[in-house]
Amino acid sequence: MYDYIIIGGGIVGLATAWQLKTKHPHSSIAVLEKEAAWAAHQTGRNSGVIHSGIYYKPGSLKAQLAVRGRNSMIAFCQKYEVKHEVCGKIIVATRKRELPFMDQLYHRGCKNGLQITKLQREEVIDHEPYVQAEGGLYIPTTGIVDYQQVAYKLVELLANQGVELFLNTQAHQINEKGFEVTIDTNHQSLIARKVINCAGLHSDQLVKQSGILTDVKIIPFRGEYFTLKATKHYVVKNLVYPVPDPKYPFLGVHLTRGIHGEVHAGPNAVWSLKKEGYNKWDIDRKEALATLLFPGFWRLAKANIKVGAMEMSRSLYKALFVKSLQRFIPEIQTEDMIKAPSGVRAQAMLRDGTLLDDFFIILGKNVLHVCNAPSPAATASLEIGRMIAERASLS
Repeated sequence: MYDYIIIGGGIVGLATAWQLKTKHPHSSIAVLEKEAAWAAHQTGRNSGVIHSGIYYKPGSLKAQLAVRGRNSMIAFCQKYEVKHEVCGKIIVATRKRELPFMDQLYHRGCKNGLQITKLQREEVIDHEPYVQAEGGLYIPTTGIVDYQQVAYKLVELLANQGVELFLNTQAHQINEKGFEVTIDTNHQSLIARKVINCAGLHSDQLVKQSGILTDVKIIPFRGEYFTLKATKHYVVKNLVYPVPDPKYPFLGVHLTRGIHGEVHAGPNAVWSLKKEGYNKWDIDRKEALATLLFPGFWRLAKANIKVGAMEMSRSLYKALFVKSLQRFIPEIQTEDMIKAPSGVRAQAMLRDGTLLDDFFIILGKNVLHVCNAPSPAATASLEIGRMIAERASLS
């Protein structure tokens, strides 16, 4: 019997295992990952931004953990020599009607304790010469890193600390009885005193399998990316984001310089017909039907027909995707963009169609479920792990 079993070998699951081992060095811990490699999904398929915490509602878990997590992540990278850079970013208002939203974002970031500078049009150009905007915000504490490299450093540390790491091991069922939990996998049954569900896109299924009733469902949203041709890298010095629509938990199509020198463009946000559907035509009939039968999906779709149609159009037509970028960098042309791998965001939704905007954790007797951990979860992963380690301590 293990003291702890963590289901899910993404950065949140691995960080949780590391924080548990730090807090309880003599405990026995196992991490289960269904893939043949660690951090294969959300962790390994994002733009690698170390977020500052400007976007999140003051007092929310996202705000608290992103701000602390940004500092923890940079300290971790410095200590363990993981390549990273604190390069700063700008958020730009491309139209005058966006300026009030930009001001709201400024005040929100200030409440979260961030250092932010308001930029006039000319000052935006000082930071990003090819950006066209009515104004902007400069956040110097934003950084970049390869989160998959962070994950593999955590794997190395965990292995050295005696944590048992299982690849190709999928949890099928969680059975809680008395003071122990049995996990049935595709290979064997494992027993633990405490189980932490960090299964990302599949976390809601494990909640149901463990016998907990909840109206939360994970809806997969595919985020599609392009990269800029090397000959056009000069149009972006660091990270450039538009002012996001406050009604949605997505940041809009943006441009980010990666830690390996590439420049990412994206992502958009379209409903995926498969939880791990990284290509447009990937379909899992069972998963798609489960979403279509969920009342909240139709309520969200009905309330956001125009936005949904626009996102789908940008997915189908490259020129529309590029047009979104041209709002703030007109020099970018369609031929400058190269298709890049997509990611899928695990977004929790309620039956009434509400998208959960904060991290969401369900605490059972001996099982803790992380049910909503989209961006900035990678940034906040070490602090999410620390919080879980405190909540899941053995009695």
